[in-house]
Amino acid sequence: MDTAVLDAAALFAIAMGGQVAEQSDNPGPKPTKVTVSAPVGVWLSADGTVRLDIKTDGTYAGKVAGRKRRASGTYDLAGRTLMLSDDSGLHTPVAVGDGVLEMAGHRLGRAF
Repeated sequence: MDTAVLDAAALFAIAMGGQVAEQSDNPGPKPTKVTVSAPVGVWLSADGTVRLDIKTDGTYAGKVAGRKRRASGTYDLAGRTLMLSDDSGLHTPVAVGDGVLEMAGHRLGRAF
């Protein structure tokens, strides 16, 4: 019987619906200048299990309930797609709607 062993980055990729990028010695992209249209702020799923904090400096922090490792990295906004680039090399697309973010089957609204 074969058993697959997944590290934290792979599990987060599965949970967040992202893809594992090839690892390199480059620590990742530098934060880009944030435009007015970037969905800056704290976003939460209705059940509170997913939190995404999008910052004005082009970085983000995320948390999924039940996961020890928190996600963090940079983001780029292209049209209505926010691409999260995790420090571990994961890339997760986020659809930006009117007052809502959708990623990996999760719908996030602004936290007030």
